[in-house]
Amino acid sequence: MKRCDWANSNPLEIKYHDEEWGVPVHDDRLLFELLILEGAQAGLSWATILQKRAGYLKAFDHFDARKIARYSDAKKEMLLQDPGIVRNKLKVNAAVVNAKCFLAVQKEYGSFDAHIWSFVDGSPIDNKRKNISDVPVSTPVAEAMSKDLKKKGFKFVGPTTCYAYMQAVGMVNDHLVACFRYQKVKQ
Repeated sequence: MKRCDWANSNPLEIKYHDEEWGVPVHDDRLLFELLILEGAQAGLSWATILQKRAGYLKAFDHFDARKIARYSDAKKEMLLQDPGIVRNKLKVNAAVVNAKCFLAVQKEYGSFDAHIWSFVDGSPIDNKRKNISDVPVSTPVAEAMSKDLKKKGFKFVGPTTCYAYMQAVGMVNDHLVACFRYQKVKQ
């Protein structure tokens, strides 16, 4: 069974690739979770974040944006002592800021899903990539998303992070055409 080249190094990556990556996500809670995890990944490997995903779910109240938006300084300090997450003060603070911004987007647009998917007119972009070298680190759409989210106050949402997010939530299908998931995700 042929997989995308990046997804063959460990069981967590294989499971994530085979079950989640590139599948269109329209659930606001999961969209928020993946936004926080992609931001936490900045400068680290995705494998590291997958290893800590369960820790993040527990530490960040299953990514309940309403709860996270109300985190106190004491709660943030507790998080910085939690070995189950990436203990980076800027990233922990960003999760709280992003929760507040996420709630504001929900209020303005009715859902985060409605806003974020508007960058691709509501439908996944099918990129038909043949080689891993064909996959860019960013695109003009990811740059526009980054600019918009930053304007709204979000943190850790640079163009590279936004493109990785678009891949994760299925806004783009970047499975290689030879990958067994390409056709399944396309459907």
